[in-house]
Amino acid sequence: MLASPMGEDSQPTQSKVFRDDLLEGKVCLVSGAGSGLGRASALELARLGATVVGCGRRPEPISETAAMIAASGGTGEAESMDIRDEEAVDALVDRVIERHGKLDVLVNNAGGQFLSPAEAITPKGFRTVIELNVVGTWLMTHAAATKAFIPQGGGKVLSVTLSPHAGMPGMVHSGAARAAVENMMKTLSVEWSQHGVKLCALAAGQFGTETLRTKYPAVVVENVAKTIPLGRMGTEEEWAWLVAYLASPAGDFYSGTTITMDGARDNWFGSWPPGTYGGDEGSGSVPAEERAQPSSSATSSPSTR
Repeated sequence: MLASPMGEDSQPTQSKVFRDDLLEGKVCLVSGAGSGLGRASALELARLGATVVGCGRRPEPISETAAMIAASGGTGEAESMDIRDEEAVDALVDRVIERHGKLDVLVNNAGGQFLSPAEAITPKGFRTVIELNVVGTWLMTHAAATKAFIPQGGGKVLSVTLSPHAGMPGMVHSGAARAAVENMMKTLSVEWSQHGVKLCALAAGQFGTETLRTKYPAVVVENVAKTIPLGRMGTEEEWAWLVAYLASPAGDFYSGTTITMDGARDNWFGSWPPGTYGGDEGSGSVPAEERAQPSSSATSSPSTR
């Protein structure tokens, strides 16, 4: 359904980075478009001329996103559905194709998890996260590919996962699910390359979304920036620019890879130089190994080891 413009403050009508008509004529389907990174991505795609169909379980946030797009002069549509429901997913993609004749880009942004020690996660809780992140992503990807991308000879799938990749204490269910999605994108990028279908996983680090600020414990929110080498969280706008770039012709040779955007969080092993992050005082100098000075009898011949 189409949403009407909101009476609230409208979003910027132009992108800060890309030319206005970069995605003119493209049809993009964004799951989980009612908030956070999904909403930011939907708004940026629409600013660039794409017709954006946002979907999600709750109708109000999705309709609000579509209204924000309309208020800024773009074309936005809202679809309320559950990506874990196979029939609902198939019907959604059918409606998009019926209305617009094609689908160019699928952004699998919908997902979810909860912070919990592994021993406290119930079988039901674990299954719920797997079904939402893995099964839901598979159903959306499969429907978009079989109904649109393969018949029309091409399309793009951008599936949001998470960083860090070295392990997620407190989120073992989500870590397992996101790893599965990343492998799914790699495998399908080979199988469907013959049809011109390109698939990538986008691993998001810590971004300053409303969900992070309001749903997670204060101790996490207040200290998360200290775990990021760049010393800050990412912004929703920065994430949206990545999605828009890959949706554009500039992203046409990206497929089968995972692009991590996390301020170097994946490479974290502690502050460097030691004591320079998180407000801790440190010398700021890089430690170096003290080497013995060569004796006067040392030769200049190269080492054989």
